[in-house]
Amino acid sequence: MPSPWEVALGDRIEHLRPELRAYFAALPPDGEGFGVGVFDRVGAPHGWLHPVLRVVGGPSLFPVWAADVPFEVRNRAVPGVAGVAAERRIRLGGRVLTMRDETVATAPGVVVDRVGRPPRLEVAFRPTVQDGGLRLDSFRVRLRLGVFRLPLGPLSPQVVLTERFDAAAGVQRVALHVDAPVVGRIYQYAGSFTYGVRQEQEDR
Repeated sequence: MPSPWEVALGDRIEHLRPELRAYFAALPPDGEGFGVGVFDRVGAPHGWLHPVLRVVGGPSLFPVWAADVPFEVRNRAVPGVAGVAAERRIRLGGRVLTMRDETVATAPGVVVDRVGRPPRLEVAFRPTVQDGGLRLDSFRVRLRLGVFRLPLGPLSPQVVLTERFDAAAGVQRVALHVDAPVVGRIYQYAGSFTYGVRQEQEDR
């Protein structure tokens, strides 16, 4: 089964740097992608947004505003579809916070990220390759309430995610920004990590 990125990008995936092609390639059935790194900054810059994040994203949006935060990421293939299930863990103030999401290809040129388990937020992206890196721009954001999907319409935030490989430092850099009308920046994370594929581990 191909990865969602292979389906969405098609031949354009060959324009990614080799390190990123390996990152976005299909995972073996008995393997998982595993990375460790540090977020330079993570969370919501406005404290009043933290309760909102808890309601909208449950435990899968970090209701914090912190710097220099260690994190781990685990990627696993979703059986039967072109999808990847990701789990990101941060350690902050003696707590371990976990963000879970699942990315699937729904059509050529489109990936959908479902945040939470069960999903509470659904973001549809169009991926592009820029200077050997990957950029995702959202074109639809919906809340999920059970089987219902509620579009946010003019209140919909703009979500941009970029992944690039820093050859000089030997690390992968990731940045996600979420900007809402009127309010501005409501959520972000940015940092660097190293990554590889290993035998799948049991949940810790």
